[in-house]
Amino acid sequence: MDRSAAVPSSPSAPPTPASPLARAARFVWLTARVLEQRRFAYHFQDADAEPVETALAAYLGADGGYGHALEPDLRGPVSQPQHVAHALRVLDGIGRCGGQRVERLCRYLTAISTRDGALPACHPSLRDYPAAPWIRPSDHPRGDLLTTGPVVGLLHRNEVWHAWLFRATDFCWAAVTALEEGAPARPYEVAAAVAFLDGAPDRARAEEVAERLGRRVRERRLVVLDPERAEDGPLPPGHGPGEHSFVYDVARAPGSLARRWFTDAEVERSLDFLAAAQREDGGWPARRRDWTPGAALEWRPVVTVEALLTLRAYGRAI
Repeated sequence: MDRSAAVPSSPSAPPTPASPLARAARFVWLTARVLEQRRFAYHFQDADAEPVETALAAYLGADGGYGHALEPDLRGPVSQPQHVAHALRVLDGIGRCGGQRVERLCRYLTAISTRDGALPACHPSLRDYPAAPWIRPSDHPRGDLLTTGPVVGLLHRNEVWHAWLFRATDFCWAAVTALEEGAPARPYEVAAAVAFLDGAPDRARAEEVAERLGRRVRERRLVVLDPERAEDGPLPPGHGPGEHSFVYDVARAPGSLARRWFTDAEVERSLDFLAAAQREDGGWPARRRDWTPGAALEWRPVVTVEALLTLRAYGRAI
């Protein structure tokens, strides 16, 4: 039987383009580590939080810290402060930033702290393992806002109390105050300062310091306000070509103190740029220097999940 004769012909409808979320889902399932797959499923597919915790536990060390390239630019099994900041952001996102795990984590933070009670950007234990060339372990590291700010801010945000937090919080206040008073700053340090200020328990002080810091950020053009003209602005010290910081990098959600630094038009331009940056394969680009294929591959799903979370936080359709 000729089936074509039995079925009336009709004009074919144009295919419905996949939504940004559907395209991102395909990218995540094709390329991501288990942790990013579990995070995506939790945040965008109504999955449980428990599998996220299980996936994160694979990076947990016997010392209570996190390693195994959780932060892709630091390879090797050893625990590192940057891994801790990454882990806390994951746990905060699923509402599981507390309990015995965090108690053990705080004991690890106490053990690796510098003389000023803060965290180094990189612990000397990384020396025996590969890392991005701009990460240079020191035998005598100093406290760094880059790692201490996000860790302290997230612990305070989740109402964690531990003896380690007292000196570390004082360090953050001093470091952030120095930035808003004119100390040299890079965009990554500004983002770390915002992470601290958004979680600091002294809200009145945080708002005052954030207001002054925002003025400094704008004066120094540390954040790109018009993404279409990003290359016209100065490149921050230590950054490679294309490594600009945009509004959404420092004001990740409408409730952030950094959101007040920018006009509605500047925020909307930034979000338009972020939404348009999704590539044909469904993922977002990692605006970082490539130094090894493994890290480059792992970063893109991390950045993709964060981009989706930011767009959704601002009410953008995904």
